[in-house]
Amino acid sequence: MARKLKTTRFDSAAHLNSAKAVDAYMADALDSNDPAVIAHALGTIARARGMSRVAKKAGLSRESLYKALGPSGNPELGTIIRVMRALGLKLSATSERRNAA
Repeated sequence: MARKLKTTRFDSAAHLNSAKAVDAYMADALDSNDPAVIAHALGTIARARGMSRVAKKAGLSRESLYKALGPSGNPELGTIIRVMRALGLKLSATSERRNAA
């Protein structure tokens, strides 16, 4: 009889314990160009830093922050910027480089 393997759910928030890790995680999310991935990444970083503290710094309630960054959330750009600022992150843009053929 095969033994059942007991596993736990992976939580990336547990690994976001340095500015370098947060920067890399957020850069990957932004590179996806997917608003849902970006919002999820911000939510994960906020959980790693303390959702209540981040919400307070962003001028939002904890509940509204969870809602905005949750799976069915669709945060406005202003909310994204406020959360990023509260997390000590800065939104920036670079031109997309295309290889000349």
